[in-house]
Amino acid sequence: MNTRTNDHTVVAARLSGALVCTALAGAVVGSVGAPLITPVATGMHVSLAAAQWTLTVTLFSGAIAGPVLGRLGSGPYRRGTILATLALVTVGGLLTVLPLPFAALLIGRGFQGLAVAVGALLMSVARAHLPPERSASTIAALSVASTVGIGVGYPAISLLDQLAGLRAAYGLGLVLSVAALVIAWRTLPVEAPGELPRIDVTGALLLAFGTLGLLLVVAEPAMWATAWLAGGILVGAVAVLAGWAFLELRTEAPLVDLRLLGHRPVLRANLAILVAGTGLYLLFSLFTRYVQTPVGAHYGFALPGVAAGAALIPFSLLGFVAGKVVPRLIARITERWTYALSVAIAVASALLFAATIQSLLAVLAAIALLGFAVGGVFAVMPKLVLVGVPQAETASVLSINQIARSIGMSIGSALAGFLLATTTPNGTLLPTQNGYLTAALWALPPLVVSALVVATHRPSPAAR
Repeated sequence: MNTRTNDHTVVAARLSGALVCTALAGAVVGSVGAPLITPVATGMHVSLAAAQWTLTVTLFSGAIAGPVLGRLGSGPYRRGTILATLALVTVGGLLTVLPLPFAALLIGRGFQGLAVAVGALLMSVARAHLPPERSASTIAALSVASTVGIGVGYPAISLLDQLAGLRAAYGLGLVLSVAALVIAWRTLPVEAPGELPRIDVTGALLLAFGTLGLLLVVAEPAMWATAWLAGGILVGAVAVLAGWAFLELRTEAPLVDLRLLGHRPVLRANLAILVAGTGLYLLFSLFTRYVQTPVGAHYGFALPGVAAGAALIPFSLLGFVAGKVVPRLIARITERWTYALSVAIAVASALLFAATIQSLLAVLAAIALLGFAVGGVFAVMPKLVLVGVPQAETASVLSINQIARSIGMSIGSALAGFLLATTTPNGTLLPTQNGYLTAALWALPPLVVSALVVATHRPSPAAR
């Protein structure tokens, strides 16, 4: 009996480790564009606003792919869905490495965004195939994998860019894509046979067009020079998303079962991560760009690529620490107050940056605080969103949460580009320092709203 128990423990540990390694590789691949925004702008002769799309398009594709993958991977085709997705991520990595035009780079980055969407499927594997205690710890680790992956990948990416150029830096993403594919192929369990799930193609297209419309009016400030055009796109995007919601509530096999949002914990958690993701990723985009600001701007620190990447190691380390600390905090002060505390730390990070923007040590401290906040928010989120959710609906619910998270992050990334572009003088490449201060303060309202959404909820006695 002991031998059999030990065998099960070893298998569970191996699967847990493989899931986390796959998620870490995917996290680095998905975020590989962030430290390369400035090199893309200078090396490919495009504006910083255009280069920002190498990050925004990745988050966008992850948001759209999430529900599709969640539906495909809800049961018997989970393993095949994960492997096929990682294969497409590898194709995207190849497009970023080849000396092709900027448009091809954006397409490749779009494919790489699928790595972001795999996270929900990996969590569903953990919930279905691991014992409860190990499942919970593994899901928490998968939630903070994106934070840890940044600290692992950024210095290496920046070093490769400095030593061998932009395409070599993107080559790291290709290598990690292949590694993730091999790990998943060797370790993912085979699921029980069943019917192929139906995919709501119309719903996927409506979600894509509606979300893209919102991102365009946020990320392209030049569009507002023609107010009727920007306003028309905004109204059209909202109408398309409303039509998408109407369709999802009435189709037999919806892309996203919006009825699950009828559960208050699910609705609150998704609303919270949507607005929090906007604020968190706005700050992240600002911090990564600010520390790399060239000398000619007369502000910032002009950190070269490797140093700029190393500046994010505290972000990753504190995010990892948060993933370990959060389960203990939850046991002491409940999920909702743990979430509120994490968001409060993000607010402190923004205020510290704004107050001490001239000090490198203070900005590094702000980056570290943001890492803890992001790790804390992402680690507690599965606990908040899966309250009372049947195991069969895990992938679907996590996919809804992935949409909210990715769209929020996409808006945050686009908003960072918009706010800095509006404070960039005509004929110059760089925004003013006040642009960074203003943008950092813009992150505060969504963060505060997010904390209030969760903290003001009082669970029923049954839920407790």
